[in-house]
Amino acid sequence: MASVTFDAATRRFADDLPPAVDSLDLDVADGEFMVLVGPSGCGKSTSLRMVAGLESVESGAILIDGVDVVGMAPRARDVAMVFQNYALYPNMTVADNMGFALRNAGMSKPDTGKRVAEVAEMLDIAHLLDRKPAKLSGGQRQRVAMGRAIVRRPKIFCMDEPLFNLDAKLRVSTRAQIAAMQRELGVSMLYVTHDQIEAMTMGHRVAVLDHGVLQQVGTPREIYSRPSNLFVASFMGSPQMCLINGRIDAGVVRLGAAHLPVPDSVLAAATSAEVVVGLRAESWTVSTVSHDGALRGTVDLVEELGAEQFVYCSADVPLRNSRIVVRVDHRRTIDVGDVVGLVPEPSETYWFDPVTGAALDDPLRHDLNS
Repeated sequence: MASVTFDAATRRFADDLPPAVDSLDLDVADGEFMVLVGPSGCGKSTSLRMVAGLESVESGAILIDGVDVVGMAPRARDVAMVFQNYALYPNMTVADNMGFALRNAGMSKPDTGKRVAEVAEMLDIAHLLDRKPAKLSGGQRQRVAMGRAIVRRPKIFCMDEPLFNLDAKLRVSTRAQIAAMQRELGVSMLYVTHDQIEAMTMGHRVAVLDHGVLQQVGTPREIYSRPSNLFVASFMGSPQMCLINGRIDAGVVRLGAAHLPVPDSVLAAATSAEVVVGLRAESWTVSTVSHDGALRGTVDLVEELGAEQFVYCSADVPLRNSRIVVRVDHRRTIDVGDVVGLVPEPSETYWFDPVTGAALDDPLRHDLNS
């Protein structure tokens, strides 16, 4: 086990291009499961590869247990990497794939077999040790790739979108298995994904990146409940947070017939009357059009998800997203084309600067225990 520190770490692929990773400062504690999340091209995989020694560091430092590993050979860093495409040797059995690095390191055949068997049992692939990769499913191949990393007992695990090629059901079961494995081993893990649901359900903490710049780092609940800016607010959470351009007038923002009182902290922080109002799907209530304080909306789409449904509505307000999305109990019957009243919950409203994107309200106002 080990800690990892990015100290203003920067990686640029060409002089005429912006940095792929720009002055990244991030601390990963010993035994922590840290998830790097963001859209394609945000620098998350590059950051991971910098730790493993597969990408060079232009400036800054990367420390493992306080030792700067910049310039150190990958094999000297004691980092195990699990790739998106499994990278298994097709001519070797599962047992040989898992034990390959141990044999290269000079471990005896009996000791290698014993360690491979222990890890295979933990990953529920002991019955597959004599098979070759072509005879395995995608989920089984992924577990073999994980097992190959685990048998080495490295200081740090780096996983680069390991569930990308799996179907939806298998992704759910495998991500639970990875999280359980990390807890059992107590090893430091850096996990890269573009899927914010994976990030929210797996990591002890989540680091959100965009265009090579760290936007926010915190627990999943902190990231969801206290987004630091517009990017984090819109990227984290499914469905996406509804964002509406508004204007402060006499201490309120008017969204049609709905009036949202502006907190004192926002009034003090705002640099102009223009603001961006944010509301998540659970912060709206569907009512009748005649309801006092309801915004008039037209139902464009209803997503049935079993225990709940998401209702997508168009409304005559300056939306930054295409529609307002409302989470509704499955017992409620709502059809496409219905005209409804949309009532926002003032206490669950987020406020952002439209120019800088920074959050304006006091983050403690959003109670994480609620």
